[in-house]
Amino acid sequence: MRWRSVAAAALLVGGVTVVAPAAPVSAAVPNWSGLDARHYAGDIPAPGAVIEDVELAPGLSVRGAGAARRILYATRDQHDEAAVSTAAVFLPHGEPPAGGWPTVAWAHGTVGLGDDCTPSALPRSARDDEYLTHWLDQGYAVVATDYTGLGTPGLMSYLNSTATARAVVDSVVAAHDLGLPLSPRWAIVGQSQGGGAAVSSARWATEFSRGSGLDYRGVVATGTPADIEQVVKRAGPDMVLPPELGAAANSYAAYILAGFREARPDLDVDSVLSPQGREAADLAETLCTAALDEALAERTPAQFFRAPLVSLPGAAEALDAYLGTPVSGYDRPLFLGVGLRDRDVPPSSTLSLYDQLTANRQDVTLRVYPDEDHSGTVLASLPDSTPFLRTALAGGAGG
Repeated sequence: MRWRSVAAAALLVGGVTVVAPAAPVSAAVPNWSGLDARHYAGDIPAPGAVIEDVELAPGLSVRGAGAARRILYATRDQHDEAAVSTAAVFLPHGEPPAGGWPTVAWAHGTVGLGDDCTPSALPRSARDDEYLTHWLDQGYAVVATDYTGLGTPGLMSYLNSTATARAVVDSVVAAHDLGLPLSPRWAIVGQSQGGGAAVSSARWATEFSRGSGLDYRGVVATGTPADIEQVVKRAGPDMVLPPELGAAANSYAAYILAGFREARPDLDVDSVLSPQGREAADLAETLCTAALDEALAERTPAQFFRAPLVSLPGAAEALDAYLGTPVSGYDRPLFLGVGLRDRDVPPSSTLSLYDQLTANRQDVTLRVYPDEDHSGTVLASLPDSTPFLRTALAGGAGG
């Protein structure tokens, strides 16, 4: 089997100016595996086409992978314009089955918006290594998009339902453009930000992959943010966050503001932000999660605003379009896993999504893990999500 290669500031804290780092802070220096697309300015073919592919640096693979590649592929961004994204492609060890390996698209959680946060250019966490290795050991290839704007031109559109869905779906189409022994059958798995991306991708998977010959089968999502637009609509100087949210809410709010104002420059989001809010959104454009958590540790999201966000004409409708999770129109089954000790995404978020999906007669399975937190739910869900996905990919479940 051979792979085909194609050539190709300052944060105001309590009135005291704290100088932010001059460059993005990351736990590791990105390794682009010889494919640095941060300033890509070449031609962009149709969505799903591979522009370049290289061998992934060995230190960036996962334990369960045999061959691993890093690809640059075409997609469309949050402005519905031609764009590029990158992804890692992992193949299982051993020989492929007759008909090829089914594919699982991995939608990653929050890492940040800056290029130094790009997952395919950094070592995977121990949890993600174990999780992706599990799916490889089940006999599935794994395609792990970075989302458009991470390690490629433009800003990654954080929690943007449609933009992340395009990046996920087009990454799978692109993997099938590599001449690999892959089955047309594919599914999606995602956690946290990626749980939302996975569910949104599931809604549009068939539509966005139409004409590619792919056969989408189902989705597994854990720690899934949903109805976030309803929380953000209450954003303002008097907002009160759900008490179960932890300190990460500061960074999540900053990432949402940074992504939303970039996606909708016509709304002038900065006009309702306080100096602290504008600086927080500016920092969010480059700082990865650990660095942003530290930079915003003494802030609260309410301090980011001088006026309610929805006081901007058209903001409420724009938030629905940007953050909204579809609750109908799914053509394949969904699996939702939620940990009741989650303090990053309130469990009520996933439970509300489940209620809305069932009310709309969607094919959805819910599993609740009373003793698991946001991260712990990922691995705890495997005894339930593994047979679910096996059945979906075998064609025994449909929507």
